[in-house]
This record gives sequence, structure tokens and C-alpha cells, in this order.
Amino acid sequence: MEELSELLIQVVEDGASIGFLPPMELADAMDYWEDVLTPEVILFVAKRNNRIIGSIQLHLCSKQNGMHRAEIAKLMTHPHYRRNGIGRQLMEKAENRAAREGRTLIVLDTREGDDSNNLYNSLGYIQAGKIPGYAKSANGEMSATIFYYKRIEESI
Repeated sequence: MEELSELLIQVVEDGASIGFLPPMELADAMDYWEDVLTPEVILFVAKRNNRIIGSIQLHLCSKQNGMHRAEIAKLMTHPHYRRNGIGRQLMEKAENRAAREGRTLIVLDTREGDDSNNLYNSLGYIQAGKIPGYAKSANGEMSATIFYYKRIEESI
């Protein structure tokens, strides 16, 4: 939990739009991790030298009309390890697990303009729409979020 919390703090401090604003306290990060892990949430981590340097969550929809879908959440790569394919590998692991769980649709959202948009596009995600003023940044600026989806029954 402590390593996950440290990762969360690092990416938030670096400006990631994942629901939190800096400065982030260790206690808040620990509380987040204690509350988020449920049977419907599958967590993947990337490690280097026995340290967690990345993570991603796959949220399995448990609603009767949504058992075919999952959501990608909180893709994080430590700032010192970005641009090394870690995010891509985590996305591929999550997609493969979603397929094994019988999920045929994956959805996600990300802040407009972030590098993650390039990653999602390169992985075949399709932009479904954009909501302006969706998330507040540390400087108080409001940013749009872009929603993406991918059908995986044909691609995995």
C-alpha cells in the first residue's frame, strides 16, 4: 500500500489528471488505496528493481446490463519511467484480462491534451465524445475530458 501511495503522490505532483490535486498527503493516498480495491477492481502493477513504477485498474461492471463491459482507470507511470512502454504494457495486460473475463467493451476517459490520448489512439480506442470543463487542474484551470471506447472481441 505504501508503494502504491507513493506512486499516486508522484503522478499527482507531476500534474496527472486522475481525480486528485497536489499537494497530496500520504494519508489521503493510503485512504484511497484502502477504499478502491474491491472484487470488481483488478489492479495491475509494473515493477522495476522490486519497486512499483506503474499501475492500472480494470473495473468490471457488475450491473446486470453491463456484464459485457469494463472501465480502465488510473493508468499511472512514475514520472522517471515514462516513455518506456510501461503504460502500453499495462493497457495490454488490462485488455487481455478483460477479454478473459468475457468483457467485450472497454471504456475510459482522460484529460484533453494529455500524452495518454496518443497512447489510447495508438491502441485502437475510439473517441466517443468530449465534455468541456470536466476537471480542475492544480492551477485552477478547467480542462475537457475525452471519453474513449474499444470493442475487444475483434482485437484480442
